[in-house]
Amino acid sequence: MRIPEEWSTENIVINDPGLKAYICLKPTLIPHSGGRHEHRRFGKADVHIVERLANMFMRPGKNGGKKYRGLQIVLNALRIVQLRTRENPLQVLIRAIENSAPREDVTRVTYGGITYFKAVDIAPQRRLDLALRWLAEAARISSFRSPLTTEEALANELILAASNDVRSYAIKKKNEQERVALASR
Repeated sequence: MRIPEEWSTENIVINDPGLKAYICLKPTLIPHSGGRHEHRRFGKADVHIVERLANMFMRPGKNGGKKYRGLQIVLNALRIVQLRTRENPLQVLIRAIENSAPREDVTRVTYGGITYFKAVDIAPQRRLDLALRWLAEAARISSFRSPLTTEEALANELILAASNDVRSYAIKKKNEQERVALASR
């Protein structure tokens, strides 16, 4: 499984300055790091973004631990995105991540046995992790007991999230999380 050469990473623009340091677009033939990043702090920031999305599909269940299957799902979905939008699918993926990454969350604060929630800013690494998780989760949910394949469901979700459409599962989750944070300010 190789990333096609026509998907150049040179002209890709990352508009979100917080995520820029954590989205890795280093040219790679096969997005498979073999876990070399695991024992370094913030090491996953050096893992290619396609591989990180593929890792989200290796959840317990049907695709648990099957990295090759996860890569197939992501690369086929990116091919579908390219056919539908006529633009670089990696740019669509980056826009989808930027649009679905939340900026605020809530944390639990306890004073003297009384617990309440307080709004906090989210670290850029966690923003990226949540966005990737929600994009993969949307594909799994919409392809479950449905004639849609996981690749088609992921392509639909990427296109909707890239256009900031409220029908996107990831955008809904982001808006819900930010609404809860706004209410607990």
